Amino acid sequence: MSAPVHDIIDPRFSDLIIGSAQLERLYSGCRWAEGPVWFRDGDYLIWSDIPNRRMMRYLPDGTVGVYRADSNYSNGNTRDRQGRLVSCEHGLRRVTRTEYDGTITVLADRFEGKRLNSPNDVVVHSDGSVWFTDPTYGILTDYEGFRAEPEQATHNVYRLDPSNGELTAVATDFLQPNGLAFSPDEKRLYVADSGSSHKPGAPRHIRAFDVANGTLGNGREFCNLEFGVPDGMRVDTQGNVWTSGGPAVHCYAPDGTLLGRLNIPEGVANLTFGGPRGNRLFITATTSLYAIYLGISGIQPH
Repeated sequence: MSAPVHDIIDPRFSDLIIGSAQLERLYSGCRWAEGPVWFRDGDYLIWSDIPNRRMMRYLPDGTVGVYRADSNYSNGNTRDRQGRLVSCEHGLRRVTRTEYDGTITVLADRFEGKRLNSPNDVVVHSDGSVWFTDPTYGILTDYEGFRAEPEQATHNVYRLDPSNGELTAVATDFLQPNGLAFSPDEKRLYVADSGSSHKPGAPRHIRAFDVANGTLGNGREFCNLEFGVPDGMRVDTQGNVWTSGGPAVHCYAPDGTLLGRLNIPEGVANLTFGGPRGNRLFITATTSLYAIYLGISGIQPH
């Protein structure tokens, strides 16, 4: 007998889910599905299939097609405040923006004159600044990028200033910074450290930082996953953090209490809220794209 989809650990989780809602498998055929982002104005979802060097698009009628055939091993995606697609590319080790006419603008590919490692995930603040993580996953092998020696001494979290294009390392003490998300009021930034993916005993936690004037402070452990490695994450309108980790989506209250999990048949990489009301959770998990309706809406990335 298969495990139930909903694993309620704290009674508060019951208010965040729909008990009768089923987990739907919308597509399969990826090698490592990542970086989902919902386009509410276009009514479609885009996500990355990293090893296949492509970006996919899902329409609510069930149609799935290739959005971009050569994505340069894109990983995390989001939208800026003008609705443009912002992507992290392992292959060319850069963060890009897709303009309205389809042309690509490079936002960042170097820090202090040296190439970035392999930008992984990205969010955009309401002031237009672009925040992204830069672990080394894309240069470890030739599977999700191109094997190379890192040029950066540390694996950082960066902030790109929209007014002058200045890139600042706002956190430099991560083993492998990964998914990141702002709280609803943007006063807190959550950042996953997935260092245990390649180093047993290393962190498998999410850290929280206070955000003020474009800087991070008061870094502390927000939660530690019991199993799996934290990767992509999103925050709902009540401030709960939904994060990937092993074959599950874990949900944490703003105080760090584990509320419950959604059990997924494959290892989860990332997730995003979408649909007309923002209450449909899209989940990229290894080879597949899944979705489930929730009793709460998520913060939209634009």
